Amino acid sequence: MVEFIPLLMFLVVCLVLMAGYPVALSLSGTALIFAFAGYATGYFDMAFLHALPNRLFGTVKNTTLIAVPLFVLMGVMLEKSRLSEDLLDSMADLFRGFRSGLGLSVVLVGALLAASTGIVGATVVTMGLMSLPTMLKRGYSAPQATGIICATGTLGQIIPPSIALVLLGDILSSAYQQAQLNMGIFTPKVVSIGDLFVGAIFPGLILVALYSVYVILFAKPKLQPAFEEPLAEHRLSRAMRNLIPPIFLIAAVLGSILTGAATPTEAAGVGAFGATMLAMLKGQLSLSRLREVAQSTTEVTSMVFLILIGATIFSLVFRGFGGEELVEQFFSQLPGGVVGATILVMVVIFLLGFVLDFIEITFVVVPIVGPVLLAMGIDPVWLGIMIAINLQTSFLTPPFGFALFYLRGVAPASVETSDMYRGVAPFIIIQLLLMLMLSVWPALATWLPAAIYN
Repeated sequence: MVEFIPLLMFLVVCLVLMAGYPVALSLSGTALIFAFAGYATGYFDMAFLHALPNRLFGTVKNTTLIAVPLFVLMGVMLEKSRLSEDLLDSMADLFRGFRSGLGLSVVLVGALLAASTGIVGATVVTMGLMSLPTMLKRGYSAPQATGIICATGTLGQIIPPSIALVLLGDILSSAYQQAQLNMGIFTPKVVSIGDLFVGAIFPGLILVALYSVYVILFAKPKLQPAFEEPLAEHRLSRAMRNLIPPIFLIAAVLGSILTGAATPTEAAGVGAFGATMLAMLKGQLSLSRLREVAQSTTEVTSMVFLILIGATIFSLVFRGFGGEELVEQFFSQLPGGVVGATILVMVVIFLLGFVLDFIEITFVVVPIVGPVLLAMGIDPVWLGIMIAINLQTSFLTPPFGFALFYLRGVAPASVETSDMYRGVAPFIIIQLLLMLMLSVWPALATWLPAAIYN
Protein backbone atom coordinates (compact mmCIF):
# COMPACT_ATOMS: atom_id res chain seq x y z
CA MET A 1 0.00 0.00 0.00
CA VAL A 2 2.93 2.36 0.61
CA GLU A 3 3.62 2.68 -3.12
CA PHE A 4 0.16 4.22 -3.60
CA ILE A 5 0.81 7.12 -1.19
CA PRO A 6 1.58 9.53 -4.11
CA LEU A 7 -1.82 8.72 -5.63
CA LEU A 8 -3.47 9.32 -2.27
CA MET A 9 -1.66 12.66 -2.01
CA PHE A 10 -3.03 13.73 -5.37
CA LEU A 11 -6.59 12.71 -4.46
CA VAL A 12 -6.40 14.56 -1.12
CA VAL A 13 -5.20 17.74 -2.85
CA CYS A 14 -8.13 17.56 -5.29
CA LEU A 15 -10.60 17.12 -2.42
CA VAL A 16 -9.10 20.01 -0.45
CA LEU A 17 -9.23 22.28 -3.51
CA MET A 18 -12.84 21.31 -4.19
CA ALA A 19 -13.61 22.25 -0.58
CA GLY A 20 -12.59 25.82 -1.45
CA TYR A 21 -9.27 26.21 0.34
CA PRO A 22 -6.57 28.45 -1.23
CA VAL A 23 -4.59 26.64 -3.90
CA ALA A 24 -1.07 27.43 -2.70
CA LEU A 25 -1.84 26.52 0.92
CA SER A 26 -3.67 23.35 -0.16
CA LEU A 27 -0.68 22.13 -2.17
CA SER A 28 1.98 22.95 0.39
CA GLY A 29 -0.13 21.99 3.44
CA THR A 30 -1.14 18.59 2.09
CA ALA A 31 2.43 17.83 1.01
CA LEU A 32 3.92 18.80 4.38
CA ILE A 33 1.36 16.75 6.31
CA PHE A 34 2.18 13.69 4.22
CA ALA A 35 5.92 14.40 4.51
CA PHE A 36 5.88 14.65 8.33
CA ALA A 37 3.63 11.61 8.63
CA GLY A 38 5.91 9.67 6.28
CA TYR A 39 9.01 10.76 8.19
CA ALA A 40 7.46 9.71 11.51
CA THR A 41 6.66 6.26 10.12
CA GLY A 42 9.97 5.87 8.30
CA TYR A 43 8.62 6.05 4.75
CA PHE A 44 9.90 9.50 3.77
CA ASP A 45 13.40 10.95 3.65
CA MET A 46 13.45 14.60 4.73
CA ALA A 47 16.45 15.17 2.44
CA PHE A 48 13.95 15.80 -0.34
CA LEU A 49 12.64 18.87 1.50
CA HIS A 50 16.22 20.05 2.05
CA ALA A 51 16.27 20.75 -1.69
CA LEU A 52 13.45 23.29 -1.29
CA PRO A 53 15.67 26.39 -0.70
CA ASN A 54 17.66 25.66 -3.86
CA ARG A 55 14.43 25.15 -5.82
CA LEU A 56 13.00 28.46 -4.60
CA PHE A 57 16.26 30.29 -5.28
CA GLY A 58 16.22 28.82 -8.79
CA THR A 59 12.72 30.21 -9.25
CA VAL A 60 13.88 33.64 -8.10
CA LYS A 61 16.81 33.55 -10.56
CA ASN A 62 14.62 32.35 -13.44
CA THR A 63 14.57 35.37 -15.75
CA THR A 64 12.00 33.69 -17.99
CA LEU A 65 9.34 34.11 -15.31
CA ILE A 66 9.84 37.89 -15.36
CA ALA A 67 7.53 37.71 -18.39
CA VAL A 68 4.61 36.88 -16.08
CA PRO A 69 4.25 40.26 -14.30
CA LEU A 70 5.12 42.12 -17.52
CA PHE A 71 2.43 40.40 -19.59
CA VAL A 72 -0.04 40.81 -16.71
CA LEU A 73 0.81 44.53 -16.58
CA MET A 74 0.30 44.76 -20.34
CA GLY A 75 -3.09 43.11 -20.13
CA VAL A 76 -4.36 45.07 -17.14
CA MET A 77 -3.20 48.36 -18.64
CA LEU A 78 -5.06 47.71 -21.90
CA GLU A 79 -8.14 46.53 -20.06
CA LYS A 80 -8.23 49.71 -17.94
CA SER A 81 -7.67 51.95 -20.97
CA ARG A 82 -11.10 51.12 -22.50
CA LEU A 83 -9.51 49.35 -25.45
CA SER A 84 -12.24 46.69 -25.42
CA GLU A 85 -15.08 49.18 -25.83
CA ASP A 86 -13.39 50.96 -28.70
CA LEU A 87 -12.56 47.70 -30.47
CA LEU A 88 -16.10 46.34 -30.19
CA ASP A 89 -17.65 49.59 -31.44
CA SER A 90 -15.26 49.67 -34.40
CA MET A 91 -15.77 46.02 -35.31
CA ALA A 92 -19.54 46.38 -35.06
CA ASP A 93 -19.30 49.30 -37.51
CA LEU A 94 -17.36 47.18 -40.00
CA PHE A 95 -19.79 44.23 -39.84
CA ARG A 96 -23.10 46.05 -39.50
CA GLY A 97 -25.75 44.94 -41.92
CA PHE A 98 -24.70 41.27 -41.69
CA ARG A 99 -27.13 39.04 -39.85
CA SER A 100 -24.40 37.38 -37.78
CA GLY A 101 -22.25 40.51 -37.80
CA LEU A 102 -22.52 41.24 -34.08
CA GLY A 103 -21.59 37.70 -33.07
CA LEU A 104 -18.69 37.69 -35.52
CA SER A 105 -17.56 41.04 -34.14
CA VAL A 106 -17.48 39.59 -30.62
CA VAL A 107 -15.34 36.65 -31.82
CA LEU A 108 -12.84 38.86 -33.66
CA VAL A 109 -12.61 41.41 -30.85
CA GLY A 110 -12.10 38.54 -28.40
CA ALA A 111 -9.23 37.27 -30.57
CA LEU A 112 -7.62 40.72 -30.66
CA LEU A 113 -8.01 41.13 -26.92
CA ALA A 114 -6.54 37.65 -26.39
CA ALA A 115 -3.48 38.59 -28.43
CA SER A 116 -3.06 41.90 -26.64
CA THR A 117 -4.13 41.20 -23.06
CA GLY A 118 -4.34 37.43 -22.45
CA ILE A 119 -6.41 37.93 -19.28
CA VAL A 120 -9.48 35.69 -19.49
CA GLY A 121 -11.46 37.12 -16.58
CA ALA A 122 -11.15 40.72 -17.72
CA THR A 123 -12.11 39.82 -21.31
CA VAL A 124 -15.20 37.82 -20.32
CA VAL A 125 -16.45 40.46 -17.88
CA THR A 126 -15.83 43.34 -20.28
CA MET A 127 -17.45 41.60 -23.23
CA GLY A 128 -20.33 40.49 -21.03
CA LEU A 129 -21.04 44.02 -19.87
CA MET A 130 -20.73 45.55 -23.32
CA SER A 131 -22.09 42.99 -25.75
CA LEU A 132 -24.44 40.64 -23.89
CA PRO A 133 -27.35 43.13 -23.52
CA THR A 134 -26.96 44.19 -27.16
CA MET A 135 -26.85 40.60 -28.41
CA LEU A 136 -29.98 39.69 -26.47
CA LYS A 137 -31.73 42.80 -27.78
CA ARG A 138 -30.74 41.91 -31.37
CA GLY A 139 -32.43 38.50 -31.11
CA TYR A 140 -29.61 36.18 -30.12
CA SER A 141 -30.81 33.47 -27.75
CA ALA A 142 -29.31 33.45 -24.25
CA PRO A 143 -27.30 30.22 -24.90
CA GLN A 144 -25.94 31.63 -28.18
CA ALA A 145 -24.91 34.97 -26.70
CA THR A 146 -23.36 33.60 -23.51
CA GLY A 147 -21.61 30.77 -25.35
CA ILE A 148 -19.96 33.15 -27.83
CA ILE A 149 -18.82 35.51 -25.08
CA CYS A 150 -17.44 32.78 -22.79
CA ALA A 151 -15.66 30.94 -25.60
CA THR A 152 -14.03 34.00 -27.14
CA GLY A 153 -13.00 35.19 -23.69
CA THR A 154 -10.91 32.04 -23.24
CA LEU A 155 -8.90 32.58 -26.43
CA GLY A 156 -6.30 34.29 -24.26
CA GLN A 157 -5.28 30.81 -23.10
CA ILE A 158 -3.96 29.71 -26.49
CA ILE A 159 -3.30 32.86 -28.53
CA PRO A 160 0.12 34.31 -27.61
CA PRO A 161 1.22 36.19 -25.65
CA SER A 162 -0.52 34.01 -23.08
CA ILE A 163 0.22 33.73 -19.37
CA ALA A 164 -0.77 30.06 -19.60
CA LEU A 165 1.85 29.45 -22.30
CA VAL A 166 4.51 31.27 -20.24
CA LEU A 167 3.86 29.06 -17.20
CA LEU A 168 3.44 25.91 -19.27
CA GLY A 169 6.62 26.65 -21.23
CA ASP A 170 8.67 26.99 -18.06
CA ILE A 171 7.31 23.74 -16.60
CA LEU A 172 7.80 21.83 -19.86
CA SER A 173 11.34 23.16 -20.24
CA SER A 174 12.30 21.64 -16.88
CA ALA A 175 10.40 18.43 -17.65
CA TYR A 176 12.11 18.07 -21.04
CA GLN A 177 15.57 18.46 -19.57
CA GLN A 178 14.74 16.03 -16.77
CA ALA A 179 13.42 13.47 -19.28
CA GLN A 180 16.61 13.65 -21.34
CA LEU A 181 18.85 13.34 -18.29
CA ASN A 182 16.87 10.27 -17.19
CA MET A 183 17.55 8.84 -20.66
CA GLY A 184 21.31 9.39 -20.25
CA ILE A 185 21.47 12.46 -22.53
CA PHE A 186 23.81 14.85 -20.72
CA THR A 187 23.73 17.60 -23.36
CA PRO A 188 19.96 18.03 -23.44
CA LYS A 189 18.06 20.04 -26.01
CA VAL A 190 15.88 22.82 -24.71
CA VAL A 191 12.34 23.97 -25.39
CA SER A 192 11.52 27.60 -24.69
CA ILE A 193 8.47 29.75 -24.15
CA GLY A 194 9.18 31.27 -27.55
CA ASP A 195 8.77 27.80 -29.11
CA LEU A 196 5.32 27.49 -27.56
CA PHE A 197 4.37 31.02 -28.61
CA VAL A 198 5.28 30.31 -32.22
CA GLY A 199 3.73 26.84 -32.12
CA ALA A 200 0.43 28.26 -30.84
CA ILE A 201 -0.03 30.73 -33.72
CA PHE A 202 -1.55 28.34 -36.28
CA PRO A 203 -3.77 26.46 -33.77
CA GLY A 204 -4.97 29.79 -32.36
CA LEU A 205 -5.89 31.11 -35.79
CA ILE A 206 -7.62 27.83 -36.66
CA LEU A 207 -9.66 28.04 -33.46
CA VAL A 208 -10.75 31.60 -34.25
CA ALA A 209 -11.71 30.48 -37.77
CA LEU A 210 -13.75 27.54 -36.42
CA TYR A 211 -15.52 29.84 -33.95
CA SER A 212 -16.30 32.28 -36.77
CA VAL A 213 -17.70 29.55 -39.03
CA TYR A 214 -19.92 28.28 -36.22
CA VAL A 215 -21.23 31.78 -35.50
CA ILE A 216 -21.97 32.46 -39.18
CA LEU A 217 -23.72 29.11 -39.75
CA PHE A 218 -25.49 28.37 -36.49
CA ALA A 219 -25.58 31.45 -34.21
CA LYS A 220 -27.97 33.63 -36.20
CA PRO A 221 -30.17 36.09 -34.34
CA LYS A 222 -33.92 36.06 -34.80
CA LEU A 223 -33.93 39.67 -35.97
CA GLN A 224 -32.52 40.62 -39.36
CA PRO A 225 -30.57 43.89 -39.00
CA ALA A 226 -32.18 46.77 -40.80
CA PHE A 227 -30.47 48.03 -43.94
CA GLU A 228 -28.14 50.87 -43.10
CA GLU A 229 -26.31 53.34 -45.22
CA PRO A 230 -22.76 52.44 -46.27
CA LEU A 231 -20.16 52.98 -43.63
CA ALA A 232 -19.38 56.68 -43.53
CA GLU A 233 -15.81 57.72 -44.17
CA HIS A 234 -15.37 59.30 -40.75
CA ARG A 235 -16.66 56.14 -39.02
CA LEU A 236 -14.34 54.00 -41.11
CA SER A 237 -11.38 56.17 -40.18
CA ARG A 238 -12.39 55.96 -36.52
CA ALA A 239 -12.55 52.17 -36.81
CA MET A 240 -9.08 52.07 -38.31
CA ARG A 241 -7.73 54.36 -35.58
CA ASN A 242 -9.07 51.97 -32.95
CA LEU A 243 -7.91 48.80 -34.70
CA ILE A 244 -4.39 49.80 -35.76
CA PRO A 245 -2.83 50.47 -32.28
CA PRO A 246 -3.59 47.02 -30.77
CA ILE A 247 -2.62 45.30 -34.02
CA PHE A 248 0.65 47.24 -34.04
CA LEU A 249 1.27 46.26 -30.41
CA ILE A 250 0.58 42.59 -31.18
CA ALA A 251 2.94 42.76 -34.16
CA ALA A 252 5.65 44.38 -32.03
CA VAL A 253 5.42 41.72 -29.29
CA LEU A 254 5.09 38.63 -31.48
CA GLY A 255 7.24 40.00 -34.29
CA SER A 256 10.16 40.61 -31.96
CA ILE A 257 9.94 36.97 -30.84
CA LEU A 258 9.47 35.52 -34.35
CA THR A 259 12.40 37.44 -35.79
CA GLY A 260 14.65 36.57 -32.88
CA ALA A 261 15.12 40.23 -31.99
CA ALA A 262 13.88 39.64 -28.45
CA THR A 263 13.28 36.83 -25.99
CA PRO A 264 9.72 36.37 -24.67
CA THR A 265 10.75 38.19 -21.49
CA GLU A 266 12.11 41.15 -23.46
CA ALA A 267 9.02 41.10 -25.69
CA ALA A 268 6.89 41.24 -22.55
CA GLY A 269 8.73 44.42 -21.61
CA VAL A 270 7.99 45.82 -25.06
CA GLY A 271 4.33 44.92 -24.60
CA ALA A 272 4.07 46.50 -21.15
CA PHE A 273 5.73 49.70 -22.38
CA GLY A 274 3.58 49.78 -25.52
CA ALA A 275 0.37 49.28 -23.52
CA THR A 276 1.35 52.13 -21.22
CA MET A 277 2.02 54.40 -24.21
CA LEU A 278 -1.36 53.49 -25.74
CA ALA A 279 -3.12 54.31 -22.49
CA MET A 280 -1.27 57.63 -22.35
CA LEU A 281 -2.16 58.51 -25.96
CA LYS A 282 -5.82 57.71 -25.27
CA GLY A 283 -5.76 59.99 -22.26
CA GLN A 284 -6.51 57.11 -19.88
CA LEU A 285 -3.31 57.14 -17.82
CA SER A 286 -4.04 59.03 -14.61
CA LEU A 287 -2.18 58.54 -11.34
CA SER A 288 -5.15 56.75 -9.76
CA ARG A 289 -5.44 54.41 -12.77
CA LEU A 290 -1.71 53.69 -12.69
CA ARG A 291 -2.03 52.80 -9.01
CA GLU A 292 -4.97 50.53 -9.81
CA VAL A 293 -3.02 48.79 -12.59
CA ALA A 294 0.00 48.27 -10.33
CA GLN A 295 -2.17 46.83 -7.57
CA SER A 296 -3.96 44.40 -9.91
CA THR A 297 -0.67 43.31 -11.45
CA THR A 298 0.85 42.68 -8.03
CA GLU A 299 -2.15 40.65 -6.88
CA VAL A 300 -2.20 38.39 -9.95
CA THR A 301 1.58 37.93 -9.97
CA SER A 302 1.69 37.15 -6.24
CA MET A 303 -1.05 34.55 -6.69
CA VAL A 304 0.82 32.83 -9.52
CA PHE A 305 4.16 32.67 -7.70
CA LEU A 306 2.63 31.59 -4.39
CA ILE A 307 0.97 28.69 -6.23
CA LEU A 308 4.34 27.92 -7.84
CA ILE A 309 5.96 27.69 -4.39
CA GLY A 310 3.18 25.39 -3.16
CA ALA A 311 3.50 23.22 -6.27
CA THR A 312 7.28 22.99 -5.76
CA ILE A 313 6.79 21.63 -2.24
CA PHE A 314 4.16 19.20 -3.51
CA SER A 315 6.39 17.90 -6.32
CA LEU A 316 9.32 17.32 -3.95
CA VAL A 317 7.21 15.29 -1.53
CA PHE A 318 5.52 13.46 -4.41
CA ARG A 319 8.95 12.47 -5.73
CA GLY A 320 10.11 11.50 -2.25
CA PHE A 321 7.32 8.94 -2.01
CA GLY A 322 8.28 7.47 -5.38
CA GLY A 323 5.52 9.14 -7.37
CA GLU A 324 7.55 9.48 -10.57
CA GLU A 325 8.38 5.77 -10.61
CA LEU A 326 4.73 4.94 -10.00
CA VAL A 327 3.57 7.08 -12.92
CA GLU A 328 6.29 5.76 -15.22
CA GLN A 329 5.46 2.16 -14.35
CA PHE A 330 1.75 2.77 -14.87
CA PHE A 331 2.29 4.39 -18.29
CA SER A 332 4.61 1.62 -19.44
CA GLN A 333 1.90 -0.98 -18.73
CA LEU A 334 -0.84 0.85 -20.62
CA PRO A 335 -2.06 -0.73 -23.87
CA GLY A 336 -1.24 1.35 -26.91
CA GLY A 337 2.14 2.57 -25.69
CA VAL A 338 2.79 6.27 -26.16
CA VAL A 339 -0.57 6.81 -27.87
CA GLY A 340 -2.48 5.23 -25.00
CA ALA A 341 -0.49 7.20 -22.42
CA THR A 342 -1.09 10.49 -24.25
CA ILE A 343 -4.83 9.85 -24.58
CA LEU A 344 -5.07 8.98 -20.88
CA VAL A 345 -3.23 12.17 -19.84
CA MET A 346 -5.45 14.32 -22.06
CA VAL A 347 -8.60 12.70 -20.68
CA VAL A 348 -7.41 13.20 -17.10
CA ILE A 349 -6.55 16.88 -17.73
CA PHE A 350 -9.93 17.40 -19.42
CA LEU A 351 -11.78 15.84 -16.44
CA LEU A 352 -9.70 17.81 -13.92
CA GLY A 353 -10.71 20.94 -15.79
CA PHE A 354 -14.21 20.46 -14.38
CA VAL A 355 -12.95 21.13 -10.84
CA LEU A 356 -9.47 22.74 -11.06
CA ASP A 357 -8.09 25.95 -12.54
CA PHE A 358 -5.49 25.90 -15.35
CA ILE A 359 -2.74 27.17 -13.02
CA GLU A 360 -3.36 24.32 -10.58
CA ILE A 361 -3.32 21.73 -13.38
CA THR A 362 -0.16 23.25 -14.89
CA PHE A 363 1.79 23.26 -11.63
CA VAL A 364 0.53 19.95 -10.22
CA VAL A 365 -0.21 17.57 -13.11
CA VAL A 366 2.25 18.61 -15.83
CA PRO A 367 5.43 18.17 -13.70
CA ILE A 368 4.23 14.65 -12.84
CA VAL A 369 3.30 13.38 -16.32
CA GLY A 370 5.50 15.65 -18.47
CA PRO A 371 8.89 13.94 -17.98
CA VAL A 372 7.36 10.49 -18.55
CA LEU A 373 5.59 11.46 -21.79
CA LEU A 374 8.59 13.36 -23.13
CA ALA A 375 10.86 10.41 -22.37
CA MET A 376 8.55 8.34 -24.59
CA GLY A 377 9.52 10.52 -27.56
CA ILE A 378 6.67 13.05 -27.74
CA ASP A 379 7.55 16.44 -29.24
CA PRO A 380 7.56 18.99 -26.37
CA VAL A 381 6.05 21.81 -28.45
CA TRP A 382 3.20 19.60 -29.67
CA LEU A 383 2.57 18.36 -26.13
CA GLY A 384 2.56 21.92 -24.79
CA ILE A 385 0.02 23.14 -27.35
CA MET A 386 -2.22 20.11 -26.77
CA ILE A 387 -2.16 20.69 -23.01
CA ALA A 388 -2.81 24.43 -23.49
CA ILE A 389 -5.90 23.80 -25.62
CA ASN A 390 -7.04 21.15 -23.17
CA LEU A 391 -6.55 23.57 -20.28
CA GLN A 392 -8.60 26.13 -22.18
CA THR A 393 -11.61 23.87 -21.73
CA SER A 394 -11.19 24.20 -17.95
CA PHE A 395 -12.60 27.72 -18.29
CA LEU A 396 -15.71 26.44 -20.08
CA THR A 397 -16.56 23.06 -18.59
CA PRO A 398 -19.43 23.13 -16.08
CA PRO A 399 -19.95 23.31 -13.21
CA PHE A 400 -16.75 25.15 -12.17
CA GLY A 401 -15.68 26.79 -15.44
CA PHE A 402 -14.23 30.14 -14.46
CA ALA A 403 -15.47 31.88 -17.61
CA LEU A 404 -18.99 30.81 -16.61
CA PHE A 405 -18.48 32.29 -13.14
CA TYR A 406 -17.14 35.55 -14.57
CA LEU A 407 -20.08 35.97 -16.95
CA ARG A 408 -22.62 34.88 -14.34
CA GLY A 409 -21.47 37.80 -12.20
CA VAL A 410 -22.38 40.40 -14.84
CA ALA A 411 -25.21 38.70 -16.74
CA PRO A 412 -28.81 39.85 -16.16
CA ALA A 413 -31.08 37.71 -13.99
CA SER A 414 -33.09 36.70 -17.06
CA VAL A 415 -30.11 34.66 -18.27
CA GLU A 416 -30.08 31.34 -16.45
CA THR A 417 -26.95 29.38 -15.62
CA SER A 418 -28.31 26.44 -17.62
CA ASP A 419 -28.35 28.74 -20.67
CA MET A 420 -24.61 29.27 -20.25
CA TYR A 421 -24.00 25.54 -19.93
CA ARG A 422 -25.87 24.85 -23.16
CA GLY A 423 -24.19 27.78 -24.90
CA VAL A 424 -20.60 26.68 -24.28
CA ALA A 425 -21.17 23.03 -25.27
CA PRO A 426 -20.62 23.59 -29.05
CA PHE A 427 -17.41 25.52 -28.37
CA ILE A 428 -16.06 22.75 -26.13
CA ILE A 429 -16.72 20.35 -29.03
CA ILE A 430 -14.85 22.74 -31.37
CA GLN A 431 -11.85 22.76 -29.04
CA LEU A 432 -11.88 18.96 -28.90
CA LEU A 433 -12.07 18.95 -32.70
CA LEU A 434 -8.95 21.12 -32.84
CA MET A 435 -7.14 18.70 -30.53
CA LEU A 436 -8.14 15.87 -32.88
CA MET A 437 -6.76 17.85 -35.84
CA LEU A 438 -3.47 18.37 -33.99
CA SER A 439 -3.33 14.65 -33.24
CA VAL A 440 -3.73 13.81 -36.93
CA TRP A 441 -1.52 16.66 -38.20
CA PRO A 442 1.08 17.46 -35.49
CA ALA A 443 2.85 19.78 -37.95
CA LEU A 444 0.11 22.36 -37.27
CA ALA A 445 1.96 23.05 -34.01
CA THR A 446 5.51 21.97 -34.80
CA TRP A 447 6.20 23.18 -38.33
CA LEU A 448 6.45 26.93 -37.68
CA PRO A 449 8.82 26.72 -34.67
CA ALA A 450 11.06 24.30 -36.57
CA ALA A 451 11.05 26.53 -39.67
CA ILE A 452 11.88 29.68 -37.73
CA TYR A 453 14.37 28.46 -35.13
CA ASN A 454 16.15 25.93 -37.30
